[in-house]
Amino acid sequence: MIHRAYFCALARIFDTHMSLTRQDVEKIAHLARLSITEQEMPVYVTSLSSIVDFVAELSRVETSGVEPMAHPLDGQRQRLRPDVVSESDHHEKYQLNAPSVQAGLYVVPRVIE
Repeated sequence: MIHRAYFCALARIFDTHMSLTRQDVEKIAHLARLSITEQEMPVYVTSLSSIVDFVAELSRVETSGVEPMAHPLDGQRQRLRPDVVSESDHHEKYQLNAPSVQAGLYVVPRVIE
């Protein structure tokens, strides 16, 4: 899955209705570390172009008078729990099972040399 940031960047580049080219999709696939076959390429070009066009269309919507909302229903609020500690610290008990502990930290074999 390609990250949303790619689409937002593409929407800014293609702020008018413009289809992505095969080279554009190849660059996006490279950045996203995707392997796209020759058979899949036309499908990706078409679908990504429509997504970029849709994001560009959304960015043209006038939202200056719209206030941010925390909940889609009027009068509803997210219930929050109190920010208090509800569990005690048992790290010493858990570290009794560890093969090696120093200064309250687990000691593991070096992996990178």
